[in-house]
Amino acid sequence: VQLVESGGGLVQAGGSLRLSCAASGLTFSGYAMGWFRQFPGKERELVARISWSGRTTVYADSVKGRFTISRDNAKNTVFLQMNSLKPEDTAVYSCAIDVRFGGSHYDTTGYDYWGQGTQVTVSS
Repeated sequence: VQLVESGGGLVQAGGSLRLSCAASGLTFSGYAMGWFRQFPGKERELVARISWSGRTTVYADSVKGRFTISRDNAKNTVFLQMNSLKPEDTAVYSCAIDVRFGGSHYDTTGYDYWGQGTQVTVSS
């Protein structure tokens, strides 16, 4: 299983970025996906999660109304649209997939494979 993120970069506060995560090596449409972020010296935290069908989504309170997670099962890709970015959104963002249906949906224990991460930097 391989997950490859793209779309990170440097943006000014108030701007937007769209992250993509392309999956290979499994039947993508059968599994829920998550986006996490990690601040320096901190554990990864869930940003958003999407069910296998895309019908159910969950967001961290800090990003509700600003970020949108979506997926295209035909292209084996999950997206994170990030709008109204703030300097405090600066972090390494990673996608992850839940293939074993164990652990919590809301932390890293519920995910089994991870991408390498992409840096998002929001300047003030």
